[in-house]
Amino acid sequence: MKIASLSACQVFDSRGNPTIEAEVTLDNGARGRGMVPSGASTGQFEALELRDGDPKRFRGKSVFKAIANVQEIIAPVLRGRDVFDQAGLDRAMIELDGTPNKNRLGANAILAVSRAAAQAAATARGEPLFVSLGQGRGTLLPLPEIQIFGGGAHANWRTDVQDFLLMANGARSYAEVMELTHNVYHAAGDLLKERGKYFGVADEGGYWPKFTTNGEPLQTTSPAGWRPTRWPCLAAAWPGKWQHRFGRAVIGSAQCLSV
Repeated sequence: MKIASLSACQVFDSRGNPTIEAEVTLDNGARGRGMVPSGASTGQFEALELRDGDPKRFRGKSVFKAIANVQEIIAPVLRGRDVFDQAGLDRAMIELDGTPNKNRLGANAILAVSRAAAQAAATARGEPLFVSLGQGRGTLLPLPEIQIFGGGAHANWRTDVQDFLLMANGARSYAEVMELTHNVYHAAGDLLKERGKYFGVADEGGYWPKFTTNGEPLQTTSPAGWRPTRWPCLAAAWPGKWQHRFGRAVIGSAQCLSV
C-alpha cells in the first residue's frame, strides 16, 4: 500500500499551545493522522521541538516551519513509498534530517509523520494501531501510573518533585487500577480541602496543592489510602535540577528524600 499524499496543519494541545498534526493518505483512500503535543518541561537529551520563535505570533510557539518541512521536504521523499515499512519510513526521515537531535526538520515534524503513517497502515489493514504495530505479538496492556499531585514545572514549583504518581503494582487488571486510583485520588483531594491546601488542578490532572515541604505529599497520601510498605505505592518523577549524593536525592530546597 503506497503513500499518495502527506499534509500537515497547526492544531492545539490540552494546554492550549500550538502543535503539529500530520495526515497521511494512501492510494486506496485510507488515512491516518498523528498529533505531537509537548510536555511542560524538556530534558537536556530530548530531540528538538521546532517552533517558529516569532513573539508576534502565538507568543513564539507556532509551528509553521515544522509544517513547511513536512509538506515541502518530507512529503516528496515519502510519497509513493510502502506505508507498511514503518522502520524504512522512519529511517528515511532521520537520514533526511541528518542531525543528532533533529534540529533541521524538527522532531515534532518527523514524529507527527511517523505516527500518521502508522495509523494509516493500521486503517488499511482494518486493525487497531497496537495490533498493526505489534504484528499480533503486542497483547499486554501496561498498567498506568496516575498523577496524584503535580509539582515542578507542572505546578509553579510548589514542590521540587515534578510528579507524585500512584502505582497500583498489586492490581490484577486495568479496571482495578482505575478503581483504586480513583479512591486514593479523591480521598487526597478531600484531605487537601480539609487542611486548606487545595489550590486547583495542575497541568496533568493531579492536584495543585499548597505544600511547603517535599514530604507533605507523602503525609497526605498515606491517610488517603497509600502506605509505603503496601500497594499501591507512590512513584516520583524528578525534574532535571537535582543532584545525587550518598544514596539520597538532594533537591532544590535543600530538603532530602531517600531514594
